[in-house]
Amino acid sequence: MLPSPGSRRAVGREVTLATSEDTRAFGTRLGRLLRAGDVVVLTGDLGAGKTTLTQGIAEGLGVRGPITSPTFVIARIHPSLVGGPALVHVDAYRLGSAMELDDLDLDADLDASVTVIEWGAGLSEQLSTERLGITLTGEGARTARLDPVGERWERLVDTVLSAASEA
Repeated sequence: MLPSPGSRRAVGREVTLATSEDTRAFGTRLGRLLRAGDVVVLTGDLGAGKTTLTQGIAEGLGVRGPITSPTFVIARIHPSLVGGPALVHVDAYRLGSAMELDDLDLDADLDASVTVIEWGAGLSEQLSTERLGITLTGEGARTARLDPVGERWERLVDTVLSAASEA
């Protein structure tokens, strides 16, 4: 029996981002590849560059800013300025469970928006069977490990990595 699309996982791949500017530029290129319904889950220590990456994604999507960490408001919606999908930017740091994330009703906007969830690992997997996990490690020079889940991301991960080489 074949595994369901949501259970297939490509081997994680890594890219080095030497500066914050490289992190943002990578996010911009990634944002240009995203479409409505995409979910990106960001993991990493404080200061690892999750919000910087999201700022780049927002730039690539062409949404209204400014993009700041939504730690205390938990979620912000940034409408498109160019007729594309909105960006739903979530910071799950203060959430204690997947149930609390579910209470935000993110699935109401999921199909029409790009959803980026900082600190979402272990909480957000029920939102979509296809998602891109990115784990950022390091300060200054960062390593971004890409963990695609689902057929769409398994196909696109090489495109995402080539976007990093352009950064």
